[in-house]
Amino acid sequence: MKLFDRLKDAASESWREYTHHSFVEQMAAGTLPKEAFQTYLVQDYLFLIDFSRAYALAIYKSRNLKQMRSNLLGLKGLLEVEMDLHVRICERWGLSPADLEQTPLETETLAYTSYVLEAGMRGDLLDLKIALAPCVIGYGEIAERLAEVPGALAKDNPYAEWISEYAGAEYQELRSHAIAELDELAPSHIEADQFQRLVTIFDQATRLETDFWQMGLKRLPTR
Repeated sequence: MKLFDRLKDAASESWREYTHHSFVEQMAAGTLPKEAFQTYLVQDYLFLIDFSRAYALAIYKSRNLKQMRSNLLGLKGLLEVEMDLHVRICERWGLSPADLEQTPLETETLAYTSYVLEAGMRGDLLDLKIALAPCVIGYGEIAERLAEVPGALAKDNPYAEWISEYAGAEYQELRSHAIAELDELAPSHIEADQFQRLVTIFDQATRLETDFWQMGLKRLPTR
């Protein structure tokens, strides 16, 4: 059984709350308020900056050149491809680069990014990758499921682009790689106390992802 599946089973309640959150369910239905998605887009951009720092930390934490090169490719992909893609998506939603750069971090964003970086600083490369797993792997799982919802990829659904991006072959390959990487980094035998420590990291990061979705809904203007 893959380590990711073991972690997901051990944190099943938190994982379901994250992957079936009202935010993503409304995206599939096309009913998510525009303001909620805009809040998410801006904060996700800010999150990606610290996500890139986490990959830089992963290079430092790597045990060998193969791991260093792999994490360097991930870092370059974030800085040179995904950040630009995110800016273009934001522009289509009426958000300029200045809007992104001038917006302060929300508490939920700060809590999440701080936790991921702290987990990586305190632990080893496996700890860091497990802290990143709910984001890297979870987005792929969520989008794959949402893509199967009738009408989710319809042209009149404003969130079809987000869903198709993460449900697409390129991101699904990244998801599969991240799942396999956890097994490559894990020791052949994980003691019960070590596994519980890994579950704690995974569960906490998952709950912080849930808070990230909820942040968008909480910041909706009152009518």
